[in-house]
Amino acid sequence: MIKKAFIILFACFLSTNLFADFQEGKKLFEQKCAECHKGFISFKKLKENFYERNNKLLNLEIPTENMLAWAIMDSSKKIGDPNDVDMRVVEIEEYLKNYLANPDVNNSICDQAALKYYKKKEPLKISDEEAELLAQYFMGYKADRLKNMPKASKELSSNYNEKEILKEAQAQGKHIIVYATSKTCYFCKKMEKDVLNLEDVKETMSEDYIFLKVDVDYVNLPFGLKKHFKGMTPTFFVLTSGGELLNTYPGAWIKSDFLQILKENL
Repeated sequence: MIKKAFIILFACFLSTNLFADFQEGKKLFEQKCAECHKGFISFKKLKENFYERNNKLLNLEIPTENMLAWAIMDSSKKIGDPNDVDMRVVEIEEYLKNYLANPDVNNSICDQAALKYYKKKEPLKISDEEAELLAQYFMGYKADRLKNMPKASKELSSNYNEKEILKEAQAQGKHIIVYATSKTCYFCKKMEKDVLNLEDVKETMSEDYIFLKVDVDYVNLPFGLKKHFKGMTPTFFVLTSGGELLNTYPGAWIKSDFLQILKENL
């Protein structure tokens, strides 16, 4: 019993220290890096900027903070093994110290499509402590952003305000998904259980979409979608942040297909 209590106390102590290191790393980034590196910009907008608009939409000369976090943690050139957290922190520390001291484009882990637009970075020396704090910051960046992200999923009532929804979507740079359902729909309930309520699916949606659930037996579909609705539930409508219909997907979908739907509309 004593041993079990010790393990619980040690886990709480470790968790508290990791959180403290993340917060200190976040403060350090804001003090030393945020002046040059812009804050979060949705990947949908970033892709449009670099792949469709030749950087003329955002005119970025340095990667944003979420681009840095993605490059370090999730890109094809990510640093370290995601399954070995302790070693990964050390590897990220070493990468940050070495790259910042000698910023060579050939050693960059940033997206190749964006590199040609970035200005040459001046060498910068950081201490071992600063490198460790920044590593902790990037390690916890995604979880912190998801935790503090505005709620992107909501069930519309009959008195919803279309203008407010569009204002929110445009402010966050997100597309809109309208989910037509009903309480008597068996396949809706099954898809919610097997797909829509899974944490990784909700996280993926919340990055680039505002998700609106509409019970069509009681609430009218927004944005003039009634004329596109064939009466089948579930049906998913994907719209731009301006409320323009991109695609309609009637029927229930398995997880892999639904994630592909989210990806192909960005």
